[in-house]
Amino acid sequence: MTDLDSLLSYAMKAIDIAKDIARTHSPNTLKSKGDRDMVSDVDITIERAVRSYLLEQTPHIRFLGEEEGQTGHVSDLLWALDPIDGTANFVRQLPLYAISLALVQGNLPVLGVVDLPAFGARYSAIKDHGAEVNGTSIHVHPTSRLHDAIVSIGDYAVGAEADVKNELRLAVTQRLARQALRVRMFGTAAIDLAWLAEGKTDASIILGNKPWDTAAGTVIAHEAGAEVIDLDGSPHTLSSKATIAVAPTLRGELLDLLIEAQTSATGWTPSSVKHSR
Repeated sequence: MTDLDSLLSYAMKAIDIAKDIARTHSPNTLKSKGDRDMVSDVDITIERAVRSYLLEQTPHIRFLGEEEGQTGHVSDLLWALDPIDGTANFVRQLPLYAISLALVQGNLPVLGVVDLPAFGARYSAIKDHGAEVNGTSIHVHPTSRLHDAIVSIGDYAVGAEADVKNELRLAVTQRLARQALRVRMFGTAAIDLAWLAEGKTDASIILGNKPWDTAAGTVIAHEAGAEVIDLDGSPHTLSSKATIAVAPTLRGELLDLLIEAQTSATGWTPSSVKHSR
């Protein structure tokens, strides 16, 4: 049996290492990862330090970092790290960036830590044990109407086929602009999900799903009481196409909006949508 409490302590120490680097190092070197995508020397420094620590302390667990890929022995367990989620913000000294570390078992995250160095906030969760920020329990906000909801959306796509991918993003944005109280784009999936979990926002729509971006945030959001689903309403896994987290009271209305947006953008007609958990 996996001792998640012990593994959380390792994750917390790993995040301490990462946070110290982020707060004491300024990005001096930027490299392009493709069209309008970048990595800084601080991203690399954090990832290497955390990888080294976790492989030493938990050698039975594989490690996946956004920048340098996967290492470690074959295992059902996997650490997934985004060393700086929101690099574009970080290099411009915008405070909206996060360090995100998850433990994944099979196809589902079971432990997550998200640290916001500029805000002094650390979010954490263990499956079936609730979610916290700085040791205090957090819960999603019980907003019941999209009209009263603040909704965050993920960044628009860049790189190959960005125009095609953004058709759905723009269709979603257009409908949210008509129906939601406010729409926000923070530029980091980890913050999107953590602030949804804390009740600062009411829904988070990320039209993508990479484990280093979303795994930690999804377990935190779920443990705070959010519904975490794919575009069709099915339960979210690492194989999902999108990452939707929403207060349960808003699930039906938000799913209807997403279906309408998909139909408009792609001509897709849903054969089955799961409106209940």
